[in-house]
Amino acid sequence: MKLIGRRYKKDKKTVQGTLKNALEGIIYTFNTEINLRIHFLATVIVLIGCYILEASLLEWIICLLLIGLVISFELINTVVEVIVDMVEPHYNPLAKIAKDTASGAVLVVAITAAIIGLIIFLPKVLVFIGVV
Repeated sequence: MKLIGRRYKKDKKTVQGTLKNALEGIIYTFNTEINLRIHFLATVIVLIGCYILEASLLEWIICLLLIGLVISFELINTVVEVIVDMVEPHYNPLAKIAKDTASGAVLVVAITAAIIGLIIFLPKVLVFIGVV
């Protein structure tokens, strides 16, 4: 889409165009939201952990699903924040509630992913370091 005045002109939809737009959204969020960068760092650590600790196929699938969920929720949170700021540029308690609730959704998914990660990896780490 191209910005024309205050309106957007839709480009012809192609697979290449939609992928380009999606990547631009991810890059925008990566560049503007420190939390997404933290999630990507956690992703690298989890993937390295899966490899080193020889995670099973099911454990790989669970980790990849959780990574996708957390990153997706962070992207959606950015959408909410941008739309709220666009619609209500001044402080509004309802706008704050919308933004805080979207952030809370990311937090719930991230904490859930961390707990599941501990359930999967803590026993493997303890065996790896020789405690068990």
